[in-house]
Amino acid sequence: MQYYEALGLEPKLALDADNLRKRFYERSRETHPDLIGSNSEDRMALLNDAFRTLRQPVTRAEYFLSERGIQLSKEVPPELLEEVFELNMALEELRSGDESARSQLDSARERFAGMQAEIDKELADLFRRHDAEGGDEALKEILASLNRRRYISNLLRDVVALTNDKELNVHLSN
Repeated sequence: MQYYEALGLEPKLALDADNLRKRFYERSRETHPDLIGSNSEDRMALLNDAFRTLRQPVTRAEYFLSERGIQLSKEVPPELLEEVFELNMALEELRSGDESARSQLDSARERFAGMQAEIDKELADLFRRHDAEGGDEALKEILASLNRRRYISNLLRDVVALTNDKELNVHLSN
């Protein structure tokens, strides 16, 4: 748990953002190369990496799990298979110029954004539960939620990228 150590924090999933920022600035002042010499550059790089990773709940959880040897899955969560299939078909239709798929993609964008927000709330609850109780069961639930969130985020990114590109292309051609 090198990142937590670097910032003088207890390894937890639920962190207070203000306290994290305060610790980062305190430690940065103590080790900044401009203030105490060039031999602290590695330490400053570690602090920057730690802060960048720990300030975002999702990257913090991924780091927390990876430090325990737990990796996210690259497979589609089974409950999303049908939606992924339908979305990929709609994306292909829009890519081929079929504008009738746009409304389906707009609905998917809203649905996925809502699912992502729901998972973020769920993760916050799971983080607090794990920090209070510990145990592998909460970590398994966190892993499942992170796997689902990662896949939904990728789908959302693809839909946004394609629909924005198409909107830009339509705007430029008019």
